[in-house]
Amino acid sequence: MTPRPRPDDTPKKTGAKKTGAKRTSAKKPAPEDKKPAELPTAGRTADETPADAGAANERAADEKAVKVRDPAGPVPALPVPALPVPAGPVPAGSHGPTGATPPAGVGPADRQRLLDGTHHDPHGVLGAHPAPGGVAFRAFRPYALGVTVVTGELRAELRDDGDGFFSGLLPLRAVPDSYRLLVAYEGTVLETEDAYRFLPAIGELDLHLIGEGRHEELWRALGAEPMEHQGVAGTRFTVWAPNARGVRLAGGFNFWDGTGHPMRSLGSTGVWELFVPAIGEGELYKFDIARPDGSRTLRADPMARRTETPPATSSVVHASHHEWHDTEWMARRADRPVHEAPFSVYEVHLPSWRPSLTYRQLADQLPAYVRDLGFTHVELMPVAEHPFGGSWGYQVTGFYAPTARLGTPDDFKYLVDALHRAGVGVLMDWVPAHFPRDEWALAEFDGRPLYEHADPLRADHPDWGTLEFDYGRREVRNFLVANATYWCEEFHIDGLRVDAVASMLYLDYSREPGQWVPNEHGGRENLDAVAFLQEMNATVYRRNPGVVTVAEESTAWDGVTRATDHIGPGGFGGLGFGLKWNMGWMHDSLDYVSHDPVHRKYHHDEMTFSMVYAYSENYVLPISHDEVVHGKRSLVSKMPGDWWQQRANLRAYLAFMWAHPGKQLLFMGQEFAQGAEWSEAHGPDWWLLDPAYGAEPDHRGVRDLVRDLNTRYRGEPALWERDTDPSGFAWITGDSADDNVFAFLRHAADGTPLLAVSHLSPAVRHGYRLGVPEDIPAWHEILNTDTARYGGSDVTNPDPVKPEPTGWHGRAASIQLTLPPLATVWLRPA
Repeated sequence: MTPRPRPDDTPKKTGAKKTGAKRTSAKKPAPEDKKPAELPTAGRTADETPADAGAANERAADEKAVKVRDPAGPVPALPVPALPVPAGPVPAGSHGPTGATPPAGVGPADRQRLLDGTHHDPHGVLGAHPAPGGVAFRAFRPYALGVTVVTGELRAELRDDGDGFFSGLLPLRAVPDSYRLLVAYEGTVLETEDAYRFLPAIGELDLHLIGEGRHEELWRALGAEPMEHQGVAGTRFTVWAPNARGVRLAGGFNFWDGTGHPMRSLGSTGVWELFVPAIGEGELYKFDIARPDGSRTLRADPMARRTETPPATSSVVHASHHEWHDTEWMARRADRPVHEAPFSVYEVHLPSWRPSLTYRQLADQLPAYVRDLGFTHVELMPVAEHPFGGSWGYQVTGFYAPTARLGTPDDFKYLVDALHRAGVGVLMDWVPAHFPRDEWALAEFDGRPLYEHADPLRADHPDWGTLEFDYGRREVRNFLVANATYWCEEFHIDGLRVDAVASMLYLDYSREPGQWVPNEHGGRENLDAVAFLQEMNATVYRRNPGVVTVAEESTAWDGVTRATDHIGPGGFGGLGFGLKWNMGWMHDSLDYVSHDPVHRKYHHDEMTFSMVYAYSENYVLPISHDEVVHGKRSLVSKMPGDWWQQRANLRAYLAFMWAHPGKQLLFMGQEFAQGAEWSEAHGPDWWLLDPAYGAEPDHRGVRDLVRDLNTRYRGEPALWERDTDPSGFAWITGDSADDNVFAFLRHAADGTPLLAVSHLSPAVRHGYRLGVPEDIPAWHEILNTDTARYGGSDVTNPDPVKPEPTGWHGRAASIQLTLPPLATVWLRPA
């Protein structure tokens, strides 16, 4: 295999012979106009050389310097003195005729470890080092025909010691500050810096913080970092692999043969490092790891900030060049706490929202669409790199890399930037609960359980065939905590929706007796996971004001959104999330509306029970992707009755949801009553909104309602200012089961009320009496889901409704309304 010249390496014409040809001797007659000066006596050290001999030696070096050969003929090179071995290359596997190592050569033990890829300190052997008689230069260049050292005006050809090793003892008084290597391959010569002359490109503080598990900007210390180091441009590669016997760097630049690029171990931190000159953005790479059992594995970088497009699995060297234009958004996003602000979320599966669009193409369409519909935020999925494109992205293999399917990391930043400039916040799905077993990713990364728990009972996830993180290991916890802050700081993400929190919190999650071990107190709580989530939330909120974390937690764990320093009844501090998905409300309410209206009175409590616990956490009401796939049907298809009734039920349900305490989340396609389940192959059925389609008004009417819901919602502080305060809600009637009626008040911080009435029966009820506050002189209908423009029957209350001094529902005053069929009505003081 003969390496090609890299684009930034200038090929030099060379006189090197083809493989098998006799190599030119290192000793050449001096040109006629220059006579060689006397070299130091063999065996004499630099310190023993007379003072005036130093200058003479430098002159001698200048006089014997050679240039890369040109077509005019060979140019002599400086002979390498005092090497008591015969001329010519040493046969592979040999160290000279008697097995002795040349004074400047690599010793047998180091040589074998370098060949095996198990050397922990290649920099201590390779490169330039002081030695008796001068400076020893050693290079390890498999497949090279020759290596020449160039420093200043000095050029000296090193001796071929076999197996890709080259060495020479040069008569220098000190190791030069810089030098270059001319590496001759068949047909070309590459001129390059020696990677083994550089000091570590990672600082002691970084290593200390990594060892402590407290590096909050871990992505700046580990992974591939293009940089200038000791005045030379290149890329620093670092990886955490504490169980590895050795690590080598493999990539396109060395034809995926890492033999010549061993990395050094940086002490007890388990970090391996190598700065490679002239390697820059766009280079593909992986880590070639020697495992404790003697086998090898080729792994993608856990900290890679860019990856190849799947199914390819290589990591890609990346540096961001995006210039942000969302300064105004970032400056004001922390002005109001999220739980006291409008917060309605449009959930988007990016690859299928408009199939085949890239991040930048999405930036031309998605922000305008979301802004037009009035949503305050989008929730994007899947974002982090994952193997299967048809999934939600929950089996992550690239925790620090946006999926390459839609573009580069800078392209993803461009999309976030565009959403911010449109006034839309950005949440992303984040998955710290588990990771897949792909042999090129995190599983047994360095030959032993590393990111996963060492106990198989703790590591194996019974539901998904994946591996759970070892939250008790400080470096693993650091990897995840830093990942959370990475997305917020590098990509300006405004919130993290944390998937599968319940599976993290319980040791017995989906496990039978005998398949789990209690914690130190005999309980089922995963104390390590609790500590991790508390640390993650505390770190994110401290570093990123205005960012919100949202838990998808499906149990009644106490204190999901309670502060971490507030101890609850169970003896635990809160987990510290900002919001929590209300899975109970979602299941109960969807069960209610799926029944025929004639049977709904038997399920009335499913719509009211949520108010029993509504203020136990800060809730989001989620109609998410999980509810419209895998046979669950789309939202409109869950509704009973004919097509008109299905749409009416859907409209009434959405308005009930927007008025209910809590924030809102709606999955794409449901905003225009798509009848089919989501499919990753074609995404939403946008053709339903084509004016040429006969039923287009039916779908457009639902979308118009969603737009008006968001508009009214944002304009009515009563619907969001006291979302987490019981004083912001009051029932008018929650027990009118026979009528299928729910009526309640919402209150703004200044006391201004909004009256929401949902009538989930197909009958029209005239003169329906409801008790109301007596201090409101009149009520005005501001939203009615039965209006004609939404596709309803247009039964409305067009005139202001004035209270009567008739007591009703425990109140001194009451009003009479006309309740439309299968509809929700909002009224506010006129």
